[in-house]
Amino acid sequence: MKVVLAILYEGGQAAKEEPRLLGTVENKLGIAEWLTSQGHELIGKVSSSKEGPDSDFQKHIVDAEVLITTPFHPGYLTRDLIEKAKNLKLCITAGVGSDHIDLNAAVDHRIQVLEVSGSNVVSVAEHVVMSILLLVRNFVPAHEMIERGDWQVSDIARNAFDLEGKVVGTIGAGRIGYRVLQRLVPFDTKELLYYDYAPLPAAAAEAVKARRVEDLKAYLQCDVVTVNCPLHEGTRGLVNEELLKHFKKGAWLVNTARGAICDKDAVAAALKSGQLSGYSGNIIGDVWNVQPAPKDHVWRTVKNPLGGGNGMVPHYSGTTLDAQARYANGAKSILENYLLNKPQDPQNIIVGIGKYESKAYGQR
Repeated sequence: MKVVLAILYEGGQAAKEEPRLLGTVENKLGIAEWLTSQGHELIGKVSSSKEGPDSDFQKHIVDAEVLITTPFHPGYLTRDLIEKAKNLKLCITAGVGSDHIDLNAAVDHRIQVLEVSGSNVVSVAEHVVMSILLLVRNFVPAHEMIERGDWQVSDIARNAFDLEGKVVGTIGAGRIGYRVLQRLVPFDTKELLYYDYAPLPAAAAEAVKARRVEDLKAYLQCDVVTVNCPLHEGTRGLVNEELLKHFKKGAWLVNTARGAICDKDAVAAALKSGQLSGYSGNIIGDVWNVQPAPKDHVWRTVKNPLGGGNGMVPHYSGTTLDAQARYANGAKSILENYLLNKPQDPQNIIVGIGKYESKAYGQR
């Protein structure tokens, strides 16, 4: 019998009413009955029990052979915990983004780390475009004005622009970043730029008319910058005070990757001063550097000098109901392959047996 530990979030009444909320404790990725029918044990725990030494996460990780987590309510698997998890052989991320796991420690301890590559790329790319538009068009303050019962068009229009004719750059042009570029083509921007360790294939770059830049400081010409790269040692704190000084004054920043790629305080200061006109996605719009974010996290309320520019939401861009179906099916497939000793889809493997199999988390 294999012990499988699943760290999911508590969906409450919504999960009871909507069975397609598969990433919740209540609906257990749709794998509970299947797993027990195979003679294995699934341990599912609620969100309040993933932090601290007395949490169910830390108590049960010592016995688990398989750990399933999601990027939307991550159980942070540190080196210390990995060293206590003597039976752990496989970590599955139900979704995309495995930075909540100490990947170097997983390599050292020969623990495989897999994620469901591609499961939420469309969902996130659509969210990025939505976030860009709501910032550029100054949508949130306009909606808040209506809710208050006010009506002063000039207060909104003074900071509302068209996306057409603007320069947009993406940090990262992988599965998500490239789809963002594709979706921006119809907006007739002035130029699309991308920064990535590897150039796009010539045909792919030509299809979206995107130009590669090799120095992030070249982004000083961008009206919009969107972050679409994984979090690892090379990207943590990448968007910091020094880099923000090189941004075009009044630029908009969208980050649906990981909050820790951006310096929290530097972004807040840039928004307050007007160096940035807006921050969204993970305030970078929808991904925070700690999840759930503290109630007093500055990204929740920080605004530009005109009282707008905040597009922050909970981390849901990659967990639409469509995405949940994809990553639940993918997680089950990875688990089934493991239980039956069948080969895994190579694109899902982040860490193999004792080595990295992907360059997505930095050049290795």
